[in-house]
Amino acid sequence: MKLLVIRLSSIGDIVLTSPVLRCIKQQKPDYRVHYLIKPAFSALLEHCPHIDRVHLYNDKDSGFIEALAAQKFDYIIDLHHNLRTQRLKWRLKAPSTSFKKLNMEKWLYVQLKKPELMPNTSIVNRYIDTLAPLGITDDGDGLEYYLPANMQPPPLPGSGLGNNYLVASIGGSLATKQLPADQWKLFLSQFPYPTVLIGGKEDFEMGEEIKGAGNGNIWNACGKLSLHESAYMLKNARLVISNDTGMMHIAAAFNKPIISLWGNTTPQMGMYPYYDKNKPAYTQPNHSFYMENVGLSCRPCSKIGFKECPKGHFACMKGLDMQQLLQKALMMWDCV
Repeated sequence: MKLLVIRLSSIGDIVLTSPVLRCIKQQKPDYRVHYLIKPAFSALLEHCPHIDRVHLYNDKDSGFIEALAAQKFDYIIDLHHNLRTQRLKWRLKAPSTSFKKLNMEKWLYVQLKKPELMPNTSIVNRYIDTLAPLGITDDGDGLEYYLPANMQPPPLPGSGLGNNYLVASIGGSLATKQLPADQWKLFLSQFPYPTVLIGGKEDFEMGEEIKGAGNGNIWNACGKLSLHESAYMLKNARLVISNDTGMMHIAAAFNKPIISLWGNTTPQMGMYPYYDKNKPAYTQPNHSFYMENVGLSCRPCSKIGFKECPKGHFACMKGLDMQQLLQKALMMWDCV
């Protein structure tokens, strides 16, 4: 069979589809797996051994659909599931299955603030459920991220520190998912170990501000690293502290100890770090810790996030206890 897996974006969501690809190839090795993705994220898949061909989404090209249709896919696995992919599947005219987005459940959760409305499961499990009609099941082996075979350390001081450094992922898709600079500075002014800040070009100025809180032991790599170079730094870090962002999921793919920082979103939405059930990370409670302001009545305020706090106080992030973060980080550092 020739399968088309669809997940157009973004970094974290695509990394979270990696168990789907592995399970297909391991359990149905004769299946051919094609993947449809937006060009901006194609680097995520360029070294994955479970994909036979990558197709780049281009709705502005009149021949794009025709070229896909010429592949004559036997089955489509839609892990994006929106109006755009619905139209695409209709035009490709192949049997398909789509993952459950739980839009209604998330809407009710945001409106009523009742986490029990959400299933106690990861989005990864919902992705893998789409494979049931093919007789494919979850292998429990967690996420994967494939670096280039001859990957060299990026030109940063932190890359020469072995694994004795912290990666702080300060970026985020929206402002209400990012810990403010003042909070990072309060924490890192007391954290005694080398720290590498990662994020996009848009996070560079914030990184420079945070960098000033250290004693020469903080390196601002925001906007300086490729996606693979950021992943390399995560793979070799001793500890990762991250906002709810794609870097958090890449760190989980490398089985790293993670402290995840939650603002307007919550782990109950199913996007928490997903670990290999056969590795210590899954069984050791000190390997993953959620920092969140659980007593805040306005949280979650969105399933995605906002450019600024709708209430104006941003207490979900500003209210996080940096002394608790420091104590937890030092404890997890010593446990590695």
